[in-house]
Amino acid sequence: MPETDMLRDLGVRATPEGGQVRVWSGSATAIEACVFAPNDPSWLAEKLQLTRDEHGVWSGASSRLVPGAHYSLRASGPTGPQHAFDKSLHLIDPYARGLARTNSGHWHSIVQDDAFDWAGARKPNTPLDHTVIYEAHAKGLSKLNPSIPERLRGTYAGLAHESNIAYLKDLGVTAIELLPVQQFVSEQRLIKQGLRNYWGYNTLGFFTPHAAYASRAAQVAGAAAVLREFKGMVKLLHEAGLEVILDVVYNHTAEEGPTGPTTSFRGLDNANYYRQMADGDYIDVTGCGNTLDFALPAAQRLVLDSLRYWANEVQIDGFRFDLAPALGRDDNVMFTPDHPLLHAIIDDPALQNVKMIAEPWDVGMGGWQVGNFPNGWEEWNDGYRDRMRDFWLTDVSSERLHGVAGQGIGSMARRLAGSAHVFSHERGPLASVNFITAHDGFTIADLTAYNQKHNLGNGENNRDGTDNNHSFNHGVEGPTGDPAVVAARCRAMRNLLGTLLLSGGVPMITAGDEFGRSQHGNNNAYCHDSTLTWLPWTKDPWQDELLDVSRRLLRLRRENPALRPVRFGVFGEKTPSSTQMDWFNADGATMSGENWDSPTARTLQYLAASTPELEEFNRILLIVHGLETPMTVTLPTHTGVSCYVLLWDSADDGAEGIELAPGAERVIAGTSMQLFRAL
Repeated sequence: MPETDMLRDLGVRATPEGGQVRVWSGSATAIEACVFAPNDPSWLAEKLQLTRDEHGVWSGASSRLVPGAHYSLRASGPTGPQHAFDKSLHLIDPYARGLARTNSGHWHSIVQDDAFDWAGARKPNTPLDHTVIYEAHAKGLSKLNPSIPERLRGTYAGLAHESNIAYLKDLGVTAIELLPVQQFVSEQRLIKQGLRNYWGYNTLGFFTPHAAYASRAAQVAGAAAVLREFKGMVKLLHEAGLEVILDVVYNHTAEEGPTGPTTSFRGLDNANYYRQMADGDYIDVTGCGNTLDFALPAAQRLVLDSLRYWANEVQIDGFRFDLAPALGRDDNVMFTPDHPLLHAIIDDPALQNVKMIAEPWDVGMGGWQVGNFPNGWEEWNDGYRDRMRDFWLTDVSSERLHGVAGQGIGSMARRLAGSAHVFSHERGPLASVNFITAHDGFTIADLTAYNQKHNLGNGENNRDGTDNNHSFNHGVEGPTGDPAVVAARCRAMRNLLGTLLLSGGVPMITAGDEFGRSQHGNNNAYCHDSTLTWLPWTKDPWQDELLDVSRRLLRLRRENPALRPVRFGVFGEKTPSSTQMDWFNADGATMSGENWDSPTARTLQYLAASTPELEEFNRILLIVHGLETPMTVTLPTHTGVSCYVLLWDSADDGAEGIELAPGAERVIAGTSMQLFRAL
């Protein structure tokens, strides 16, 4: 039996006599549960001495441990550089499903009332090849939405308001990926600066919704009402056919470095939860002060139990794992794709059909692991992000400055077709989560308007945030009224969105990119809970036009399975749900080596035919032109193709429905794309 199986039923479970609390600590010599009076959480009503079993699980029962009860844990144990026991501290139960802050600023665990009527709502179970992810902030998405009652704006209830859902459905995305919504707190450094952690990558409790995102009425009513509001949000989104993916931060906790606040894990068993040197110094591969030790069973079990809770009892459809290599590091702190936790997450019967997405890098040695996660995982593809930005932005800047673009089109084409050079044949193109932007970094509008970051408002003298943005301001830094610059920026945004939504893989759109939201050049807005980061609902005319383009591209993706291969094809074989790919140059001839690599030959024609398995046969032609001068192309001649029908032109919204024969000539505007259906 795996060692993690010995750590069963942790947290509080109902019994006929009240409740039983179970907590793990391999190092403690004594643990007591403190149960507080129901009408006065500051009044300690009972001290319950827990008993230890052979596996390090401490347990005890009390008639007071009923739904709504406040409780804490106090632990005693050995001294030494790797231990941090202090029996005076009231600690959070790591498995608490409810949390509340006391008037003194401390945290209490709460016995949760999990009752909820799902009324038959079911997970949509959207196939990966049909999935389009919309990364958003649970508060920022609805905070400024004028169609939502003010009391619900910026809340779980507001996120699931009919106007928000109608917007997402009309846009055409299938899943909303929420930045962290497990209970978190701001780091001590930010608090001292008078700032707050807006993004939420500083988890306090792995089983509890962040209470501040609930409506005021739910917060006042308590943890059970907060959980009901969260579940209600999931239920309404599911009824609308939208999946919910959570960004989860299991790699570190809010206890920060060794001198940070002791709220839970450090006080219960510092030696067995955190990676440490013999002298007690933390081994930190997250850059956040600490790293949970996933070479040990307790931390592994914690992740699995948390995932099971959210996936089954809260009906979450998928998870995006922050700094995921930290979860796959062994006893020697080296990443291995064979790590038992990485496989357990995928193989767990209770987690089947749940989408698992890795952010495949952390800051430790060997931390960049794109393409190296086991089969069953999807991964953020930063190579896709950087190459597509370069193709449409920095290469164009190079052409203007030096008369020649930085690279040819070959590297861009590999990623357009599903990044087979990154992900194994077994995993296929859907292992790649493609993105142009994410919550951290420039928005898509700012990529086209800023060459440098502008992060002075973060309080770190512009030192924070990456300097490697792969951006191009098109000649002016920041806002401008110059018509030529504005037009070039809009064209670039259309090309970036078009590339993202017409590529093989799973696309992820950052909320607001569909209409060109700006953060005024701030590429690390983690500490801004303001209109800088909230989604605006009032738009300029050009933004409405870009939104229409985004809707159209999403519709075209749905309608053309040739754009959505499930598997990589094999030359000479017929692989179901793959795409047969043919590549042509501007003259309609097969691409040569020089065509692929030359920075002066940045034009290709991509003819892609689906291999039907679940959908009807489909074939498209995508023309990509990566130079600022127009190009005349000759449409390719191919067996079975008698006509090309124009579906979209990134340089001309009105160009649609034009029919051209193979061998016909077509003018392609500078730096633009055209999509045809091949009949």
